[in-house]
Amino acid sequence: MKNGCLMLWLILLCFSSCKEKKPLPTDTGTTGTIHISVDETFKPIIEEQIRVFESSNPKAKIIAHYKSEAECWDDLMKDSTRMVIVTKKITQAESRYYADSIGIYPQGGILAYDAVALLLNRNEPDSVFEHEEVVQLLQGKSRLPYKPVFDGVKATSTVRYAIDSLLKGKPFNTSVITAAKTSSEVVEYIGNNKGYIGFVGVSWIGNPEDTAQLNSLKKVRIAWLPCDSCKDGSYTKPWQEEILTNRYPYTRGIYYVIKENHAGLGKSMVNFMKGDRGQLIFRRGYLVPAWRIFMMRETKLKLVKPLKQ
Repeated sequence: MKNGCLMLWLILLCFSSCKEKKPLPTDTGTTGTIHISVDETFKPIIEEQIRVFESSNPKAKIIAHYKSEAECWDDLMKDSTRMVIVTKKITQAESRYYADSIGIYPQGGILAYDAVALLLNRNEPDSVFEHEEVVQLLQGKSRLPYKPVFDGVKATSTVRYAIDSLLKGKPFNTSVITAAKTSSEVVEYIGNNKGYIGFVGVSWIGNPEDTAQLNSLKKVRIAWLPCDSCKDGSYTKPWQEEILTNRYPYTRGIYYVIKENHAGLGKSMVNFMKGDRGQLIFRRGYLVPAWRIFMMRETKLKLVKPLKQ
């Protein structure tokens, strides 16, 4: 009996020692290296966030992989990916699913607000569109002389937005869609070709202080869309104020989803993007911060002469 118990104890000890243990995290809030996956739509603004964060934390390294939104969600299952930045909020059901699969309960939240801009070649005569005209273009039923251009035909956040928000869940006609590989290629394609209308995140084209974007705007222009909340029937573009006030109709959020059980580099990066400096970067990128609304107000200054001492 004793021999049997001893044998069982040795087997359990061997099993527990052979069981693979997850390595302990090697990063802190200011040091180490982590990998994150980012929706390619947000590459310009997230690159700036990382640049400023790393300049303040020289021992920290954030390696971002820019890819389609679906690939970002897939990466959340990988041990090597600490965080994803996407256009969709994670649900409680999805968090439970990931917790059952990877043993960590992901948490997420909003960072800022973005918009989908419609681009035309600078030499096109039209730049004003009704909602129904955009829907008909995506369905291949439009009489307008334009074909849509996306950053792919599936799995990207811009494609998902078009299906979910513009077509209300109905698939679009892929036979009329021209697919580019990236958002920058969409902008370039529209600039070089007439007869197309491109769909891109506004961070690729809406920053008038970015030299590359200013050069692109010499070849393309942003379309006007109806302002749904305006009583005068006016039209609008994805300017910062129009996104903030929901006057521009094609808006969406920028969300983070993080899987980190310790006070590591991922949480530190999230806190930075939600803090004053990170929110100012979103604002300077002509997006709308979700955590800090930096209001501008007009003031009048009255100059007075100093009192004689």
